[in-house]
Amino acid sequence: MHRVGSAGNTSGSTRPRREKRLTYVLKDTDDTKHCAGINCLTVLKPSSSSCDYLFTGSRDGTLKRWTIDDDEARFSATYESHVDWVNDVVLAGNALISCSSDTTVKIWNSLSDGICTRTLRQHSDYVIRLAAAEKNSNVVASGGLGGEVFIWDIEAAALPVAKSTDVIDDEGSNKLINSGNYGLPLTSLRSVTSSNMSMNNTQSHGYNPTAAKGHKESVYALAMNDTGTILVSGGTEKVIRVWDPRTGSKNMKLRGHNDNIRALLLDSTGRFCLSGSSDSMIRLWDLGQQRCVHSYSVHTDSVWALASTPSFSHVYSGGRDLSLYLTDLSTRESILLSTNEQPILQLALQDDGIWVATTDSSVHRWPAEGCYPQKVFQRGVSFLAGNLSFSRARAVLEGSTPAPVYKEPSFTIKGIPAVVQHEILNNRRHVLTKDTSGAVKLWEITRGVVVEDYGKVSFEEKKKELFEMVSIPAWFTMDTRLGSLSVHLDTPQCFSAEMYAADLNIPGAPEDLKINLAQETLRGLLAHWITKRRQRSGSQNSSNGEGISGRDISSRNISLSRIDADDSAENHHLVLHAFEFSTVSPPSIITEDSQGHSWRKKITELDGSQDEKDIPWWCLDCVLNGRIPPRENTKCSFYLHPCEGSTAQVLTQGKLSAPRILRVHKVVNYVLEKMVIDRPHESGIPDGQFGLAPGVGQSQLPSLSDSSLRSGIKPWQKRKPSIEILCNNQVLLPDMSLATVRTYIWKKPEDLVLNYRVVQNR
Repeated sequence: MHRVGSAGNTSGSTRPRREKRLTYVLKDTDDTKHCAGINCLTVLKPSSSSCDYLFTGSRDGTLKRWTIDDDEARFSATYESHVDWVNDVVLAGNALISCSSDTTVKIWNSLSDGICTRTLRQHSDYVIRLAAAEKNSNVVASGGLGGEVFIWDIEAAALPVAKSTDVIDDEGSNKLINSGNYGLPLTSLRSVTSSNMSMNNTQSHGYNPTAAKGHKESVYALAMNDTGTILVSGGTEKVIRVWDPRTGSKNMKLRGHNDNIRALLLDSTGRFCLSGSSDSMIRLWDLGQQRCVHSYSVHTDSVWALASTPSFSHVYSGGRDLSLYLTDLSTRESILLSTNEQPILQLALQDDGIWVATTDSSVHRWPAEGCYPQKVFQRGVSFLAGNLSFSRARAVLEGSTPAPVYKEPSFTIKGIPAVVQHEILNNRRHVLTKDTSGAVKLWEITRGVVVEDYGKVSFEEKKKELFEMVSIPAWFTMDTRLGSLSVHLDTPQCFSAEMYAADLNIPGAPEDLKINLAQETLRGLLAHWITKRRQRSGSQNSSNGEGISGRDISSRNISLSRIDADDSAENHHLVLHAFEFSTVSPPSIITEDSQGHSWRKKITELDGSQDEKDIPWWCLDCVLNGRIPPRENTKCSFYLHPCEGSTAQVLTQGKLSAPRILRVHKVVNYVLEKMVIDRPHESGIPDGQFGLAPGVGQSQLPSLSDSSLRSGIKPWQKRKPSIEILCNNQVLLPDMSLATVRTYIWKKPEDLVLNYRVVQNR
């Protein structure tokens, strides 16, 4: 799971305090499309509009709204706030409710431009499923892997309450999103568990939300009747529990499935219930009789999705076997509508079509004849659904698999192939990826862009081709859980990598200028925030007759005036080209606020109001004050000896220390400076005593620092010899760093040993 670690420290704990992590999620060129599997979808039919709206929730952590009109789907909004997979979405009136693996339930204005109005943080684990009452938009239920089922009464919670941050987060109050209701009432959805029941009794108007307690294991499926008087739930316990959502009391328990219950449906009255299970069976239950009245063996593998016609006479089903079936519940007649390329996760009927969500990032609409399902049976070969699970499996083995009625979907909303494989290259700036289509791309993570699209080539071969013998510390970690590259920065480890400006192709930069990769990446990510912050600060101070506060100007740890002659205040916020992020497809930031609540926003949507309560303090200290924490292992210790049998003089027997990124040619310059070649001995000092005195231990050498040697060879030298540096009897290339030599040539835990020898000029 993609979680952001808490910065808090347990009371009385001796464990060191863990600082907040900052993650940025890279996006491809088209931000209007999903880039991971579609977990859920739902359709809104506004009474005041001629168009329908389709809402999709994805494993990329976002929801999207599509305007559906005359077999055309137009992207109209992205809802971005969840920091992990969006698992389910339902409509409650004009409110859009979503749940996620980030353990939250979020409330959105369905017709806004992606504004999250409330966040509920009651669940202890992934929230997997939601259920809403179609004719009672005040009632929504949620369930998840923690075994908790909560019933949220929107109307009751909308009354003025004493806010409890343990239960609900008002998105308009924490500076991350501007306040305002955007057309929705300022509702305040709350829930309760046995652990906080007494706490909620203190609310000002006495609202006691409901918890349905009884599940001992994960909840995978929920359903509610139209009026919100019956709630059913199921999961890994293989039983269906029936609840009264008004009181949270359990009415009955239904047994019959042999595996996890993955999908549930209730008819409008709440009398009949359909269930789909990992045992491949669909069962019809009569809640009045408290028993299973029919079993349908239609699928050959787990049933994950169910959708019924309005009259509850037919059911559409899909699951792990990639197949979409239509079954007549009274005659048991079934027909294969279509086969998909990926497992089916959820279904949503819209007029005569059905939207199918799969583990692919695209959404397909198939003909379904939802109003007159009997028409479908006239277009293909149907079969009679058995009542035993092995009957379908046996039929498949006997070669009687039916042909699908439809070969192609009537409409497709295309997505972007998800990244499923990645390799961080040795230069620690480039990442090689492979997506679900087989395309291999090269990303530059310090700019968040694809620098090379190789097409469908061998990932392993391309990885070998791009191998570089270079050693740079691992300054970030990465995963592809959201279907794209998520780059994680943790302090102080992220500040361990440095490069010379020359290697980053920074024009006009001094050769020895060191660039800290994390520091410049953070400046690039927060460049828009800094600009907005300065504007806000300027407008506030100008009203008081003041200028911009010095705190609002970044004090860079490198002098940009050395790169650009203009040393104005703007230059202190200058982002180096190698760290400029796209504003067309900007990355999103994921981190925690001061209460330990995760949040996510595009970098271009940061309005400058965020401060240390929202952004990790170490990021602000780095960007605003140019400070980075003390780092370890930035130096490399080594011995420098003449080659065995060489006539070169001994410069020192002590241990030397230099930056890890120091190049071999700098060591050559050091040797040239220290060597005595044809020098008169008028000083009376023996040749072997120039340079460091032997036996002084580890010495910090100014001549090996980055201010280094520009003086060249002494005037008294008659000629300039060539020096070769060796390690393990291998001549080193001048551009190799000490870290590279240690990693790929020395390959020992002991201190590095370098040898030098004189090679006469030809």
